[in-house]
Amino acid sequence: MAEQTFDLIVVGGGPGGYVAAIRAAQLKMSVALVERAELGGICLNWGCIPTKALLRASEINHTLHTLDAYGFAADNIRFDFAKVVKRSRAVAGQLSGGVKHLLKKNKITVFDGHAKLAGAGKLTVTKDGKPVADLAAKHIILATGARARVIPGIEPDGKLIWSYREAMVPTAMPKSLIVIGSGAIGAEFASFYRNMGAEVTLVEVMDRILPVEDAEISAFVQKAFEKQGMKILVNAKVQGVRKEGDALTAIIETAKGVTEIKADRLISAVGIVGNVEDLGLEGTKVEVERTHVKIDAMGRTGEPGVYAIGDLTGAPWLAHKASHEGVMTVEAIAGLHPHAMDALNIPGCTYCRPQVASVGLTEAAAKTAGHEVRVGRFPFIGNGKAIAMGEPEGFVKTVFDAKTGELLGAHMVGPEVTEMIQGYAIARTLETTEADLMHTVFPHPTVSEAMHESVLDAYGRVIHI
Repeated sequence: MAEQTFDLIVVGGGPGGYVAAIRAAQLKMSVALVERAELGGICLNWGCIPTKALLRASEINHTLHTLDAYGFAADNIRFDFAKVVKRSRAVAGQLSGGVKHLLKKNKITVFDGHAKLAGAGKLTVTKDGKPVADLAAKHIILATGARARVIPGIEPDGKLIWSYREAMVPTAMPKSLIVIGSGAIGAEFASFYRNMGAEVTLVEVMDRILPVEDAEISAFVQKAFEKQGMKILVNAKVQGVRKEGDALTAIIETAKGVTEIKADRLISAVGIVGNVEDLGLEGTKVEVERTHVKIDAMGRTGEPGVYAIGDLTGAPWLAHKASHEGVMTVEAIAGLHPHAMDALNIPGCTYCRPQVASVGLTEAAAKTAGHEVRVGRFPFIGNGKAIAMGEPEGFVKTVFDAKTGELLGAHMVGPEVTEMIQGYAIARTLETTEADLMHTVFPHPTVSEAMHESVLDAYGRVIHI
């Protein structure tokens, strides 16, 4: 078959790949995108978006069971779990179709298949073992993402042991559930199923849940989860699973000894591995370390003309990081000299109940880095809008360099904090100091006022607590 030539080929149509392709098209490049599964990638189809649809349903279920606090009453509250799942899939489908439209609008040629490097500037595309196309380009961006890490002996079987995929499309609501791993994915699934009525046990090998978050945030979320009736085991490791008909028993090693917990289902959420297999990296100068491709500040690999972005390149494993890398790498290819990305300016969000959001250094990390710090805190119980909403639990924590006033980090737990963290992300990007934040007028009444008060608290000027 005749070889087709483009200025740029992007391998992978997730939030890194399709955004890179669109930005390249805006810069007048001829662009091809190769995707072997669904446009939008894991995030849109099996991650970020459909999980938020599920979590929204669980929030509604929680609200319906707390109506009395708002002066309402309802009888026979129930839900159709199949419809809950169906809506989640419909949301994902709608957005995947939107990505297809955007690619067409930007005149990007899309190939359905698996891409593999085949020499300098060359790619082959196959589908089910059959050739689809031979492609060539001076620049190739690898954006193949990652997949769930599998624990030997606890492999997902699609029935009793679930990965995130099975957890999003169950055929029935389990009465009891064990979740291994308390990062963002594990915490969100634990929160969803608990709020839908399942008995949930959350198992974490580290000494606290949400271990990448500030220690105070982790402690607050653990207490909130336990108050909701969730059982949490930290410093714990699942040694194995014994399947028993339509249920299972997890053998868990804890500081107090080995315990066994029976449940209907188990979700494994213990991290990810990069999709580096069968990409034709052998014989190239592309370096792979612990399943992730090594890159420089502009996404370049060791192989001339080959770049990598997103989850394929390692932490933080976030869709917005992948999208930003895609734009940055394309602009570098185009000679526009973009700024290198600072990972500490990338906000992280966890959409459990209560929500968690953060950017920059934790207090402990700031001290370890040698900073003398000033720390501010403000609880939502002192915020009028949060009280009016009936969600006064949680707080905002800010960490500043005591000498320069630099905002080193911000950490939030409570109502809609995932919608507010961008304020602190902007502040860090603009290298804002405490004085700038203090002189910013926050609207009243809003939950965001707690952000202002936390800054004031760091400097002994807090008003409302």
